[in-house]
Amino acid sequence: FAAQRHVLTYMEDAVSQLLENRGDISQYGIARFFTEYFNSVRQGTHILFREFSFVQATPHNRASFLRTFWRCFRTVGKNGGKYSSICCYLLTAQEYHCLLQLLCPDFPMELTQKAARIVLMDDAMDCLMSFSDFLFAFQIQFYYSEFLESVAAIYQDLLAGKNPNTVIVPTSSSGQHRQRQPPNDCNPLEGVEASLFYQCLESLCDRSKYSCPPSALVKEMLSNVQRMTFYGFLMALAKDQGINRALGALPDKGDLFLDPAMDQEIEKLVAQVSGLSVSGPASSSADTANMPARNSPRINSPWKPLHHRRKMDAESEGSNEETDSSEN
Repeated sequence: FAAQRHVLTYMEDAVSQLLENRGDISQYGIARFFTEYFNSVRQGTHILFREFSFVQATPHNRASFLRTFWRCFRTVGKNGGKYSSICCYLLTAQEYHCLLQLLCPDFPMELTQKAARIVLMDDAMDCLMSFSDFLFAFQIQFYYSEFLESVAAIYQDLLAGKNPNTVIVPTSSSGQHRQRQPPNDCNPLEGVEASLFYQCLESLCDRSKYSCPPSALVKEMLSNVQRMTFYGFLMALAKDQGINRALGALPDKGDLFLDPAMDQEIEKLVAQVSGLSVSGPASSSADTANMPARNSPRINSPWKPLHHRRKMDAESEGSNEETDSSEN
């Protein structure tokens, strides 16, 4: 159970942060630190602003990052934009990458480009994509990254007439994403035999130690066609709602822009901010002067994990230096 849930990974990370911040932790105790840390792991907020090596370290981390990205930026697809006539913003791969870096500063551009190629089916990286198209393609590319690397190798071997059983499942560190040569899918009539392709993928899933899509869903997907191209397969994975539900990070496409819990929190914040301002028609200066003084209520923010606090402290110190220099 401990290995399946990657308990050791989280214990090592917790101890590492404990040692890095032992001075601050002494103020409220080690027990509270571990309680807050594992609560954040359970809630999926532990990946915020962390390094990429940690974000992709476990399936739970990857699913948490996907869910956080969706919740933070779903309004990109919900609101109207200057590029779109269907009430949603269309962004380039570079712009989506900037959004990813807001959550993970060292997120690799290569993964963003691979996700974009699933949508665009070519190397036109400056083309615009809707949020929903990019999100579901990114989910497949990010969560099943190692699996897709092996699928690309199997596909190339099948095209070349080689024995796909010689394909080696990636065993290097999952943080090292190798450059994948895009298979030639220019002609939609080309591709590989779907039944043979599935047999190879089934064998891959059986021996792979990395996350793979459910074999039954992959079989159902490939049983409906005679031949399949590589990017056609990736697009089918991205559009399959059964695979999306099995992964469990994102809602169905029809509910993509609905998040009642988040909307409720936003409404609470708006209500609190509205309470700080004096509403009503503009009053004369005399009436304003006669108004009794009122202390604005304080909005207490919840305690934040230490790696968040450390980042905020560093930013505040930088802003103070800029203020001091401007005053001089």
